[in-house]
Amino acid sequence: MQGRSKKGKTRCTRTVLRIPDLEQSKAAVLNSLPAKTSQESYAHAIDEFIAWYCSEPRLAFNRPVVLRYRIYLEQKNLAPSTINVRLAAVRRLAYEAADTGLLSPELAAGIRRVKGAKRLGVRIGNWLTAEQGKTLLQSSCSDTLRGKRDRAILSVLLGCGLRRAELVALSVQDLQIREDHWVFADLIGKGKHIRTVPVPGWVKTALDDWTANADITGGNIFRRVNKNGVVWGDEISPKAIWHVVRRAAQRAGIQGLAPHDLRRYAAWKNMPSCPFPSLWLGESLVDDSA
Repeated sequence: MQGRSKKGKTRCTRTVLRIPDLEQSKAAVLNSLPAKTSQESYAHAIDEFIAWYCSEPRLAFNRPVVLRYRIYLEQKNLAPSTINVRLAAVRRLAYEAADTGLLSPELAAGIRRVKGAKRLGVRIGNWLTAEQGKTLLQSSCSDTLRGKRDRAILSVLLGCGLRRAELVALSVQDLQIREDHWVFADLIGKGKHIRTVPVPGWVKTALDDWTANADITGGNIFRRVNKNGVVWGDEISPKAIWHVVRRAAQRAGIQGLAPHDLRRYAAWKNMPSCPFPSLWLGESLVDDSA
């Protein structure tokens, strides 16, 4: 036996993917992503592409079709960053489809060459002043249990610069003393980066006020509070953090404030005392040596 000849080999020449094929490729994409937030983002992007793909006349899954999809997204006046996230999910979908034999490698390579939308300029975002940060913190009424929780959440966001996913995952065991200072020790953040974040004294005071009144001695620090002012469940969602920030911003008269803006404020306030703010924030790809 000399082995099979090249003519005897079969090659995948499929160009049209049906819904079962797309769902199988979608499952492969989501299983390859370690972060839950990335899975949610890619799942939403792939679902939107599948809905558009199936609403059109039977299309081949190739580069011209993905280019049409990019034009469709641009016509919806979406931000370039949003369009690029959607296209990245489609490229990943094509890669997994080719890897499982559902799509020809040539078509997948063509799809991966589709360029993203150009971003002109840089969005500056919201930059809080010191007075606005103080007003935002004081906007939460600390007389109720929910107010104490919201004040502690805002304190951690303003003083420690955590992401929403990192904040909801905080546990009582994460708050430790290192070299006579309180810190959140060995936090696992975006991209599985591990870092230790210092906790200012005023943030620790707000945390103690919340945990003492909520009788939290273990597990997650932040929990849901129902309308009757009773702690309910053993966790809180990132979406709830968003609503806490938005309600506080409305009371303080600050327009268009997002949780990430408080992270930017924390970096600005701590930058003079921190030689490498990107490492403190868990942004290892930022070069601070320049």
